[in-house]
Amino acid sequence: MDDTTLLSVRNVSNTYSDRRTGFFGKKETKQVLNGINLEIHRGEIFGLTGKSGCGKTTLARCILGLVDYDGEIDMAKDLTQSNIGQNRPTKKTIPPVQMVFQDPGASLNPVKRIGWLVEEPLVIHKIGTPEERRKKTDKMLLRVGLDSSYKTRRVHELSGGQKQRVCIARALILEPRLLIADEAISSLDVSAGVKILNLFKKLNKSSNLGILFISHNKDAAEYLCDRIAVMEKGKIV
Repeated sequence: MDDTTLLSVRNVSNTYSDRRTGFFGKKETKQVLNGINLEIHRGEIFGLTGKSGCGKTTLARCILGLVDYDGEIDMAKDLTQSNIGQNRPTKKTIPPVQMVFQDPGASLNPVKRIGWLVEEPLVIHKIGTPEERRKKTDKMLLRVGLDSSYKTRRVHELSGGQKQRVCIARALILEPRLLIADEAISSLDVSAGVKILNLFKKLNKSSNLGILFISHNKDAAEYLCDRIAVMEKGKIV
């Protein structure tokens, strides 16, 4: 890896066993990813697009270390000394990569208030005093376009775009160097989706944040991304 590379994915493959059909049915092994190679540069917005079921989300889960895979996935050495896919982070290790999921409503605990939800990652990793965490939460909400009054609200009081901004704030509160946005605008209306895309652009420019933007919407990827890879049947074509 050279000095400009943030994430390197080399020859990554993934398979899974399909469920049996009938009591005596045999399990079938299906290949989801087949020899994926890509690099994301520091401060780059990299687009990954393709039809549903082509393996985009599975690749993201491999990068996060949530599923097993063959091949190598490495972050820049100044961020982590470990292979992030093979060595899952402990509470004492703050991972340099975070994820924003497709459905913001399903990603947030409806019982808790927004301030608690944004502050939670800091509490889990035991970062700062309660006062320092509150101040950082206020700053992060402002950074994603929400003022501190949102701290007392609950999830059901927010629009879809506001919920996604809260999810982005939760992902950024630990100051990752790479943000994975998996279909982050597909559940939003057009207006809210454009605002989220512009927010990603703003975050990328203000903090040199690397973003892996996963979407089946090629127009959105073209609008946002510096480079784009197209996947089909588990391969980059």
